[in-house]
Amino acid sequence: MVPTSSEADTPSRLRALLDAARGRRVVVLGDLIADEFVSGRIARVSREAPVLILEYDSTEILPGGAGNAAANVAALGGIALLVALAGRDDAGRRVLAACPSRVDTRAVVRPAGYHTPVKTRILAGGVHSAKQQVVRIDRRTREPIREAWREAWLTAATRALRDADAVLVSDYGSGLLSPAVIGRLVAPLRSGTRRIPVLVDSRYDLLRFRGLTACTPNQSEVEQALGVTIGDQPRALERAGRAILARTHMDAVLVTRGSRGMALFEPGAPTVHIPIHGSDEIADVTGAGDTVMATLTLALAAGASMRAAARLANYAGGLVVMKRGTATVSARELARAVSADAAGR
Repeated sequence: MVPTSSEADTPSRLRALLDAARGRRVVVLGDLIADEFVSGRIARVSREAPVLILEYDSTEILPGGAGNAAANVAALGGIALLVALAGRDDAGRRVLAACPSRVDTRAVVRPAGYHTPVKTRILAGGVHSAKQQVVRIDRRTREPIREAWREAWLTAATRALRDADAVLVSDYGSGLLSPAVIGRLVAPLRSGTRRIPVLVDSRYDLLRFRGLTACTPNQSEVEQALGVTIGDQPRALERAGRAILARTHMDAVLVTRGSRGMALFEPGAPTVHIPIHGSDEIADVTGAGDTVMATLTLALAAGASMRAAARLANYAGGLVVMKRGTATVSARELARAVSADAAGR
């Protein structure tokens, strides 16, 4: 039985939620990105310019953007149905091949002429040292999303949503997702007796998505959306969180704050401040927002309260930033973190 009481975020209840989340179907609508990691060993400084020369080691492509969100749902025991665009190019082929088996990619539309966005991260390090990111190269298609591509994506999304336990919208700004389109798609899921959780993570269009279950902006995205500075000011954070909540008409707003943890805002309830889990010496924040969103969405699909889902998402975020590259967190890792935290109190 899934907890909804005031005890819903106790360790035993959180672990029960992880069991309840297994097999839940999450439809991930969004922008699929190929995350490419090129690793090399530092050899010397170039004579041509004051730059490092790297001896090439390896190249790895992982699913990024909506693909990373879907991979995190799968790692936590859920079933992710990815609805996105991917090109018929090498990047599209490789990123789809890199998706975990529990990510259903049959609804990914691969139109002719579409180029898969690629983010290439160059990692440099010594023989006995961890590799660090030294530069990132973004290759995005500059061509607007064609109407035929969007229609094909809409058809695939409509079909996928029929059996959804939750919906995760991952908007990285390609132009494929618009608040109006998403609103029409999910309207049937938000009405009636069974209201399916619909969550959105939007990089540039946060305030235009309205009436959904929750959004998970980071603090800098909140500052950019509202044109304010929050920093370490509790009152500024409170005003900003409540403003986002009022303007988006969401059921909840979860603001992620890096080493400062998270802040959960719900209408008519006091703000819940959740301290960061684990060390504040972060290894890599690549894709951490996708991990938080995936955990929050899957927990709500399992019937969690917003507070309990936010607690689980906080654990997951604290774990994934200690990993390098585009990473995921498993249900087993999350359960261990919950138990270890309880034992250390």
